[in-house]
Amino acid sequence: MLAAVMDRYGPPDVVRVAEVARPRPRADEVLVRVRAAAVTSADSRIRGARFPAGFGVPARLAFGIVRPRRPTLGSSFAGVVEHVGSRVGDFAAGDEVCGMTGVKLGAHAEYVAVRADRLARKPAEVTHEEAAGLLFGGTTALFFLRDKAGVGPGTSVLVNGASGAVGTNAVQLARHFGATVTAVTSAANTELVTKLGADRVVDYADDGLGATSERFDAVLDVVGNLSIASGRRLLSAKGVLLLAVASLVDTIRARGNVVAGASPERVADFDLLLRLAADGEIVVVLDQIHDLEHIVDAHRRVDTGHKVGNIVVRP
Repeated sequence: MLAAVMDRYGPPDVVRVAEVARPRPRADEVLVRVRAAAVTSADSRIRGARFPAGFGVPARLAFGIVRPRRPTLGSSFAGVVEHVGSRVGDFAAGDEVCGMTGVKLGAHAEYVAVRADRLARKPAEVTHEEAAGLLFGGTTALFFLRDKAGVGPGTSVLVNGASGAVGTNAVQLARHFGATVTAVTSAANTELVTKLGADRVVDYADDGLGATSERFDAVLDVVGNLSIASGRRLLSAKGVLLLAVASLVDTIRARGNVVAGASPERVADFDLLLRLAADGEIVVVLDQIHDLEHIVDAHRRVDTGHKVGNIVVRP
């Protein structure tokens, strides 16, 4: 099969498309013919060995000290079941599914083997490209806003970095939960985030967060430019600071009204997000769609830091 592989860390052109062995699913796994996979900021960080401050050593231990331990990136995907393991009873060949592979990665390929309990059924109303682009940012936004901040009717939410993969989902989910949403983004993306449900937009290049006197019940930072101190200054009396991107020091120090760390990948969350997308409650924002042979272009776009929503490749 064809897969995007890399044998060293570096810029986008360290990734190349090559013929590799097709994975053989274990008894509890499903072999999926990948139709679409997201190329995310996490893929970019791993490829370039660029991690939030303090995470360099543990990340290298996880992904490979000298060279990548997992040559094929990609975690969020959608496709069609090709084969099921002997202990899998919930899926059959031909089923349309989507999911996330976690630290195992491997989705930037024609086929990926995934544990059956990490898969969700893809609704017919949601395309493969939309499903792959939804899960990475959607699960993070859902975890922080719903599970950690309890966002609901009458609450006020600030989303710092509202036009990216996490941010576009966060704006919509906060609106869906009944919150009032302030979005921080560039002027070029004002119309987009307003359509997604933002009640107010702050241009980060203009007045920025330093100029606002408003206080919020939840502040979600998906950029990584808020410290605990600067973020807490934006909180209401009962507000919660949500650091989706944070240094190792801030992650360790996060307690009380500060939450940091990785979000879980749960099938129940996949199902909820997919239902919302199928019902038109949230829109999946896709910046670009590439064939796998143009994976380098996808990485280059991610590296600009200006992608809107997510980028998807089609193996």
